[in-house]
Amino acid sequence: MKSKLFISALFFAVVSSISCNSSTAKNKIETKKPVTVETTKIQVALLLDTSSSMDGLIDQAKSRLWNIVNTLTTLKYDGKTPDIEIALYEYGNDGLTEKSNYIRQITPLSTDLDLISEKLFALSTNGGNEYCGAVIQDATKQLKWARENRNMKLIYIAGNEDFNQGRINYKEAISDALKNDIYVNTIFCGNKTEGINTHWKDGADYGKGKYFNIDANESVRYIATPYDNQITKCNEKINTTYIGYGSKGASKKRNQEMQDKNARGVSVANYAERAVSKSKAVYKNESWDLVDKVKDDAAAISKIKKEELPAELQNKSTEELKTIVAQKSKERETIQKEIGELGKKRQQFIDNEIKKSKQQDDLGNAINTSIVSFAKVKGYSVEK
Repeated sequence: MKSKLFISALFFAVVSSISCNSSTAKNKIETKKPVTVETTKIQVALLLDTSSSMDGLIDQAKSRLWNIVNTLTTLKYDGKTPDIEIALYEYGNDGLTEKSNYIRQITPLSTDLDLISEKLFALSTNGGNEYCGAVIQDATKQLKWARENRNMKLIYIAGNEDFNQGRINYKEAISDALKNDIYVNTIFCGNKTEGINTHWKDGADYGKGKYFNIDANESVRYIATPYDNQITKCNEKINTTYIGYGSKGASKKRNQEMQDKNARGVSVANYAERAVSKSKAVYKNESWDLVDKVKDDAAAISKIKKEELPAELQNKSTEELKTIVAQKSKERETIQKEIGELGKKRQQFIDNEIKKSKQQDDLGNAINTSIVSFAKVKGYSVEK
């Protein structure tokens, strides 16, 4: 009898254990979180020589930033627009320390395009000692590069002195970059043959990138179009759709306007290029603009504190704020669509004009040409 009771108890315990484990396993399956897929990224690090002979290079970088951004926005991966992140380094400036190898990270990889513009326009030249291997090594190790193979990761280094200066061997630095699927492109500011003789082409070849040479002292030539003034007016309208919030809101909105002025100070055409960039999905400011923030987080308005809003909105109810933000969002989408259509017509006009004359070899054209070439190799499509 005891034996039967023991067997019955043992059977009940085993069944209970199996049932419990099955239930636990089921719960684990049911509560398992879905794997999130990261957005595809195009990451570009610009390493600019800011020694005393490079004023022309910096001017070209200022003149071509928005043109480069607009080229990047034409790239799609699986039909989607990747996030664009740009980093800035300066090297060869005697105003920097010898301990740093005369190198400074100006910005990390960032989607904040106004910040990139701000820092670029603040650059000045001085000195110097140009260590290409060292700045490539810093960019490779310091920046937060994406891991997946579908991401496009590019370094562009521009300068005019021997590529092999400094204690860091450029081949070793480039080898480390390639291990992380980062391709190194070189832009020599001077004669093509001189760039080859001073190892700039060797750097690009070793980095599986492109070698270019440009005349850094030549001013960028712009093609004026019948659409520039219309795009300018649209840009003035779109600025009224931004609602600054939080500690950064007011200063970031002022900086947005300042970068408009910087672009306009270069040329009307450059200002139009910036306006076109602002009409694209990659120009996003959720860290300070409430309209972009709500697109990113639909519940943002109910979370925000009154004191984080502009003074004229602090007495508004949550429902009133939702109405205002929705209105501004609709206005912006309408203006962005108009700029987008004008931008396409503008680019078609420019493309037709370029066919009539030789295209200028400047920093922007060098970068744009190689970006499109790399994109096709990486499986991206180009949509204009």
